[in-house]
Amino acid sequence: MRNIIRLLSMVLLFLGIAGPSLAYSPRDLLQKEADINRLKEVLVLNQKWVTYPAYSDRKGWDTLFGPSKEIYIRRGESRLSYAWKVIKATDYLEFAKSGSRKVMENPFEENNNAVTDLFLAELAEGKGRFIPQLINGTFFYCEMTSWALSAHLGIQKVKGSLPDYKEQIIELTSGDMASAFSWIYYYMKPEFDKVTPLVAERLRSELQKRILDPYVNNDTFWWLKATNNWNVWCNFNALESYMLLENDPDRLARAVHRSMLSVDHFINYNHDDGACEEGTSYWGHAAGKMFDYLQLLSEVTGGKISIFDHPMIRHMGEFISRSYVGNGWVVNFADASAQGGGDPPLIFRYGKATGSQEMMAFAAYLAQGKVPAMNGRDIYRIFQTMQCRDELLQTKGELSRAPYSWYPETEVCYMRNDVFMLATKGGFNAESHNHNDLGTFSLYVDTIPLFIDAGVGTYTRQTFSSERYTLWTMQSDYHNLPRVNGFSQKDGAQYKAKDTRFDAAKMLFSTDIAGAYPKESGVKRWVRSYTLDKKRLLIKDAFTLDSLLQPNQIHFLTWQKPDFSTDGKILLSVGKREVVLSYDAKAFTASCEPVVQEDSRLSKVWGKEIFRISLLAKERKIQGSYSYSVTLK
Repeated sequence: MRNIIRLLSMVLLFLGIAGPSLAYSPRDLLQKEADINRLKEVLVLNQKWVTYPAYSDRKGWDTLFGPSKEIYIRRGESRLSYAWKVIKATDYLEFAKSGSRKVMENPFEENNNAVTDLFLAELAEGKGRFIPQLINGTFFYCEMTSWALSAHLGIQKVKGSLPDYKEQIIELTSGDMASAFSWIYYYMKPEFDKVTPLVAERLRSELQKRILDPYVNNDTFWWLKATNNWNVWCNFNALESYMLLENDPDRLARAVHRSMLSVDHFINYNHDDGACEEGTSYWGHAAGKMFDYLQLLSEVTGGKISIFDHPMIRHMGEFISRSYVGNGWVVNFADASAQGGGDPPLIFRYGKATGSQEMMAFAAYLAQGKVPAMNGRDIYRIFQTMQCRDELLQTKGELSRAPYSWYPETEVCYMRNDVFMLATKGGFNAESHNHNDLGTFSLYVDTIPLFIDAGVGTYTRQTFSSERYTLWTMQSDYHNLPRVNGFSQKDGAQYKAKDTRFDAAKMLFSTDIAGAYPKESGVKRWVRSYTLDKKRLLIKDAFTLDSLLQPNQIHFLTWQKPDFSTDGKILLSVGKREVVLSYDAKAFTASCEPVVQEDSRLSKVWGKEIFRISLLAKERKIQGSYSYSVTLK
């Protein structure tokens, strides 16, 4: 059974999702709202749910685009002579050859942006100037075999790196482009028909073939029952496309109900505490995209189907405001980045829908009095941003500064005071976008990262494959964790923390991470604890081993170059402060190695190098404890 679970985990990991869940609550919130017969009664047909201006309503578009109107027009102008980039067969095949995704993705993304730039510019100006080139782009896309990324073609029945002309798959980008072209069809069909009816007719046929039919007829898409961001992302695109293109009540109700059943899998998997196990920078794709789906579902049912009053939905939203450290830094774990505070209009809309003043104030704080013109292929979010812009800018900005945020089911904890912010985690080593990091921590001083989680490098074939944990960023040895008896943590749902606790009165987090290591490590108990006060972070390891194999080794990953000039004290400069990592010099030999950041995704955040501090135990013990402290000098 264990081998079967492991094999399933690897298959799912290849597709970018977690393995078997350790918890699943069948709330079925959406299914309880309406069955298919109820849906037929409440669905708003014939696109009457669309609240944006008609194409010819110039005053309406001027108001909606507001001060960004000229920006969108200039973007469109830059595409008037755009040469559409052919995605060659060898570009797709490069993914299997070298593992590179970018060879195919970069030109495709440029084409995607060109399409939406032209479309939005035409809506902003309304003079027909951008329609010929938009027709070029539309026709170009209709001739493509697939709108899916090379990295996602593993969904096809015929394996390989080339799209199969016999099978249309729905994944993240193909779904996004189907949604974008559904909006283009909705708004531009009359204008396209003035040139020739063949363009809109062909586009409608392609959308039927590429998203409407496969969505209701293909039960093999793994994301239909997935518990990560693919679920809500793909279902949102399908729902939007159906509501813009289909008006038959029976077919529409069938598709919408299917989306509700599927999204319930995502909601059921998530915990009541609301934490996003995929990491903070994935919040916009996970909880944020769930919100887009729920908002659209409410709109297309005239508000009759809405679960925004459920506390869990609000908690999932507020995770983004609680995870913000300051100055653009966010708490990160899994494949998330340490930078990026989120999308202010999305956070604002989510907060308004759920009644979260915290989220609305946080969004206003991030916006800093400006809502830039959005770009990209998510037309719905762009329209929604325009609609909430003025209200967002009129809201007073404020950061949440709760002394702690404790997520008992996900086993994530934040503690903060005037100087420090500490983030810790337990959990299990098969979470979505998992790193082997049970028991790790990140520490920030005056919002500046000190002890860090590096994040993840540029995605390649290796990132989501059986080779994932050969990457250093995924390994516990490159997190703030012990190497026990010569062993690092292992991946899989069976490798999990236990007895994870938080004592708010003592500001103490502890978790037993022994279960994260393989049996061969001989570890029976390893309790890692963190206690935070105004001037110090105290870290303790209490352990019991079955055998003595190799000396224990404690790792700390830092952004700051350490000074080892004093035994037992490692000096680090953080902004204008001096910080000391203290350890027992009689118990450990300290060393440091630079970790060169050759990957641009990592060097963009951390610069050319980060540093791994190692404390190697001088004495082997079956049972014992270690302690380390971080204090201001």
